[in-house]
Amino acid sequence: MDFPALIDYLVVGHICRDLAAGGTTIGGTAAYSAATAKTLGCRTAVLTSYAGDDSIQHSLPDITIHNLGSEVTTTFENIYTANGRLQTIHAVAGDIGVDDVPPHMQRAKIAHIGPVADEVDPRIISLFSNSIVGLTPQGWMRHWGEDGVINAQPWDQAADYLPLAAATFISDEDLVTPNMLNEFRRYSKVLVMTQGPAGSIVYFGDEARSFPAPRVNAVDLTGAGDIYATAFLVRLYQTGGDPWEAGRFGNEIAARSVTATGLSNKMQAIQGYMSHKG
Repeated sequence: MDFPALIDYLVVGHICRDLAAGGTTIGGTAAYSAATAKTLGCRTAVLTSYAGDDSIQHSLPDITIHNLGSEVTTTFENIYTANGRLQTIHAVAGDIGVDDVPPHMQRAKIAHIGPVADEVDPRIISLFSNSIVGLTPQGWMRHWGEDGVINAQPWDQAADYLPLAAATFISDEDLVTPNMLNEFRRYSKVLVMTQGPAGSIVYFGDEARSFPAPRVNAVDLTGAGDIYATAFLVRLYQTGGDPWEAGRFGNEIAARSVTATGLSNKMQAIQGYMSHKG
């Protein structure tokens, strides 16, 4: 597939399917991040792997998708119980390695690495020497057995790869050990921890700033963390590296996304907000 001559925003990771009542919905960091970047005016591309499915391209119009191909599409099921979310993985598409990244993709202005099922070789990070690199490492912090039930785990390669990124994004739910936040702060140039409806905390150098989320009528929190990360990276690029303004903007965009249900409706809500802001 031909890529645009210049990519503003590249996402690397599996576009996946989430099992839902009556069928499936598109999901994964790659899908939500790419859709948001496109809505914010970026020339956007995705490097991913899934089983041939035209509906995925239709769900992400005007986005260049380079599909490495796979016998299956990564598929998740989320069951919400009184004790929290039970997440199961039913299928995992093919891995994405260093040799899978064409040279012209390595020149993207922003490269967002967003694994969901330990599918991305973290050495890919080093290919983007002239890009703003963002990491959403959650997919490197999951493990599962034969039953597919996902549990969180520490990422034992964090010290090797977090220093290579301009910004790293985690949620408060990712903190699986008492020292994890301090470790990630030490390794990261900028660390962002999203806190759902409470907003986010941006850590930069020795300083930490909290950004309360705008009050909105939230109906669907799906993808909010990925949408936040994308808006943050776009504004970080636009401001020449201001993490505080990026944090404020990330909160604004993520807040608008949760007022709608479904990927396309979330993008319409963001577009409406941006048009109103002028």
